[in-house]
Amino acid sequence: MTLASLSLVVLASFLHAGWNLLAKRAAHLGALFVFAYNFVAFVAYAPWVIWQLMRGGTAWNMAGIGVIALSGLIHLAYSLCLQRGYREADLSVVYPVARGTGPMLSSLGAILLLGELPSGRALAGLALVVVGIGLIATQGRLAAFRRPGGAAGVQWGAATGGLIASYTVVDAYAVKALGIAPVVLDWCNNLLRFVLLAPIAAADPRRAWAAMRGYRLIALGVGLMSPLAYILVLAALDGGAPLSLVAPMREMSMMVGTLFGMLILGEAAGPWRLAGCAVLIGGVILLSSA
Repeated sequence: MTLASLSLVVLASFLHAGWNLLAKRAAHLGALFVFAYNFVAFVAYAPWVIWQLMRGGTAWNMAGIGVIALSGLIHLAYSLCLQRGYREADLSVVYPVARGTGPMLSSLGAILLLGELPSGRALAGLALVVVGIGLIATQGRLAAFRRPGGAAGVQWGAATGGLIASYTVVDAYAVKALGIAPVVLDWCNNLLRFVLLAPIAAADPRRAWAAMRGYRLIALGVGLMSPLAYILVLAALDGGAPLSLVAPMREMSMMVGTLFGMLILGEAAGPWRLAGCAVLIGGVILLSSA
């Protein structure tokens, strides 16, 4: 993996952890909040998409349209599942479980569907990433999943992780095999989510606007950060980085999220969580040198 690709994935990790912290604060708004930040993304990234389309290079055929539609539906399910998980359980449970389940399944999909063969060092790095995420999530105690909200967090986190793996493989195929520009793919996803969720706001616009009071800036932040984080990952894939390495490397956002929790939310960080960060760093180093 090149330094440029590595830098894109690292920056994406910071952005990803940041918008998830924001989304957690608006968890109770559910689908309405998803609609709001997708509207922001739809408007904000339209000029970039128009520029990309004017340059050409995106083949509009039935295969491309079908893959974009499939990707959009998976992303919609992911967004709703994530918000529901944040409403039902703690960020510290849902986020690590989701980010831990995703890379395992997406790497398996890359190996089986895209024919990528990771090296022994890459497999060792993947194992360390998974172990590190587990330590961060449980702090060395499996009983952490038995506390109130813990079981729900595992369930919603695992469901979210499965959707992450699904859209990662589908989007990698769209970018690498069909040549769809990453920003165009992500914008079309946001457009589809915006259209499908619009009836929620259209049913009672005044009530929807009032419900978003105090959360509009948060929706603005998520709408700007979420697409950019994923576009950077797709750009790394488009630059030749293998999916079987990019997918688990994205999970360094767990380390960033833990640091954000310590520094911003004042969460306690015991020795197991710090050890998990160290293991996670080791896995990322192995993956980047594979």
